[in-house]
Amino acid sequence: MPDLPGWRHAYSGKVRDLYVPDAAADLATAARVLVVASDRVSAFDHVLEPGIPGKGELLTTLSLWWFDQLVGFPNHLVPDHTVNGAVTSLLPSAVAGRAMLCKTLDMFPIECVVRGYLTGSGWKEYQSTQTVCGIQLPAGLQNGDRLPEPIFTPAWKAPMGEHDENISFERTVELVGASVADELRRLSLEIFGHASAIAEKAGVILADTKFEFGADRLTGAITLADEVLTSDSSRYWDASLWQSGTTPEQRMASFDKQIVRDWLAANWDLTGTPPALPAEIIGQTAARYLELLARLTHAASEAGAA
Repeated sequence: MPDLPGWRHAYSGKVRDLYVPDAAADLATAARVLVVASDRVSAFDHVLEPGIPGKGELLTTLSLWWFDQLVGFPNHLVPDHTVNGAVTSLLPSAVAGRAMLCKTLDMFPIECVVRGYLTGSGWKEYQSTQTVCGIQLPAGLQNGDRLPEPIFTPAWKAPMGEHDENISFERTVELVGASVADELRRLSLEIFGHASAIAEKAGVILADTKFEFGADRLTGAITLADEVLTSDSSRYWDASLWQSGTTPEQRMASFDKQIVRDWLAANWDLTGTPPALPAEIIGQTAARYLELLARLTHAASEAGAA
């Protein structure tokens, strides 16, 4: 990736690119990091072609909006960094709208997944064992059912090029220690509950999501990081179309990249290079991302006006 004025490229993930100030040696020693969301889209651990135009800006805008709603939960943004805050004027023009200026953290190697509904890989596991990540669930649940209460189902963040691995809470304790594991679970469930209530007011179900946290290098405080509650990191469903036994994805009622996953599953055997995404799939996905942002922010503005 090319460098940016005042910033040097330090790392690229599947979707995001990280930059450190020119004066910093690397990510380990930098006090600030520029997190830039690209238009790349990934599924089944592969980066797909082509990207989705405008996706990086949509995801960044949604993350910043959610950070604004999550008052009381420390996050990695530098002070006063909001959707339209003054900090945005400090960002390089080439990445304006799709970059976040953040504190660097010591990241925990855990994806903090919270599930409020039974679907996806959780549904597959439940069919075999009546558990999800080792958590026993009631008998008789169907695909798309709401769980009795949200569950914390962490995953180990594998190195680039390898598959993330669902793990038990006991394994999480082994990786990060008991006190950190307890706090990651508490924070994840609390944030999920808060966000779910906000989404419900917009007629949207937050079915599941993943959070990432790191330790503040100055205070040690556990801090929310990376993207948060976006269409890439979450499953969002249209509440009006949800019904027990049939997931909204099956009726094209999701506001996330399930459209991409479904098309790939029908047109690729998961070996070799993925096929190029057709224009209609790109267009449908972009439209759903945009609709989610509009629904959430419109509902919130109406509630504020009332």
